[in-house]
Amino acid sequence: MNFELFRTFFKIGVVTFGGGYAMIPIIETEVVDRHHWLDREELLDLIAIAQSCPGVFAVNISTFVGYKLDKNRGAFTASLATALPSFLIILLIAMFFHQFQDNRIVAALFRGIRPAVVALIAVPTFRLAKKVPVTWTNCWIPVLGALAIWAFGVSPILIILLAGIGGYVYGRISQHAKT
Repeated sequence: MNFELFRTFFKIGVVTFGGGYAMIPIIETEVVDRHHWLDREELLDLIAIAQSCPGVFAVNISTFVGYKLDKNRGAFTASLATALPSFLIILLIAMFFHQFQDNRIVAALFRGIRPAVVALIAVPTFRLAKKVPVTWTNCWIPVLGALAIWAFGVSPILIILLAGIGGYVYGRISQHAKT
């Protein structure tokens, strides 16, 4: 189990560029579709938790998946496997970057990669939005959250905390109304 967990998250770490959000489709394919370690709803819950925790999103999500599968050993294995490729790549870049930093071809490659990274982040965002029960009565929450971050520079952490508190209060009120 641990070797397969390591291999899966190492592969995810190697082939994914653009950060943790760009990893979501690959994590979903590997963890839900291929290995059946989680179902989609469990993955969505873990993504929500990973987003609200401090630290690197990709490591957070791999830690949670690993823990679910094999407690502390699985969490360590998946986290290491996710972070190791980036560490090794950055180490190699740091060793040789000074030789390429002024190269026009390398600069052009990075300019070409940027729009692709935006798409890699946008696709899982829209996929997640389809899975979350957004209705006409609660659609204002993500819209106001995005506007507050974009237009007014409100910290995403504050938005997450307020949404969590609001969800808790709403849950308590709706539970109280049922009894």
